[in-house]
Amino acid sequence: MFERQLFEGESVRLTAYDPDKDAEVESKWTEDSDYLHAINERPAYPLSAHLIKKKHEERVKEAEKNRLFFWAVRKKDDDRLIGWARLSDFEWTHGAGTVALAVAAAADRNHGFGSDAMRLTLRFAFDELNLHRLRCTLPAYNEGGMRLAQRYGFVEEVRRREALWLNGGRYDEVWLGLLHKDVVYA
Repeated sequence: MFERQLFEGESVRLTAYDPDKDAEVESKWTEDSDYLHAINERPAYPLSAHLIKKKHEERVKEAEKNRLFFWAVRKKDDDRLIGWARLSDFEWTHGAGTVALAVAAAADRNHGFGSDAMRLTLRFAFDELNLHRLRCTLPAYNEGGMRLAQRYGFVEEVRRREALWLNGGRYDEVWLGLLHKDVVYA
């Protein structure tokens, strides 16, 4: 009936998050400051599996109200949790939202998993939700995230100079935007 699967790519699948199974894995990710600094601007600190499970239970409540779509990113060949993808901050009247995703462990990066997850997430946002535009915010030092976003057609719209403080240095925060008509399914 449909020419492509909505939640299954070449190398990854977007699945529901399983708090009982996945919280322990994600807890280990929070011990990696490089991962934490790449995904947000808050101070890096480890979280217990219990706190992560609680955070995801809150996300489920938001998802039930169509305020958030959140997936676990799993490798297709072994069903191992390797990251997450999220659509949030919707402005339904304007057809806008925010996209974020991460491939957590350094060993899983640069194998095309993030690219595959981005392709699936963008298709869901534009083809299923019928959004007109997406935005994402990245620290300028997240070069891999910047390359990934730009490969799919995101363009820099705002650069907040020296907005972030990390390890004794100041870094720019970059706001990127993507219109549906400009998406490149790399």
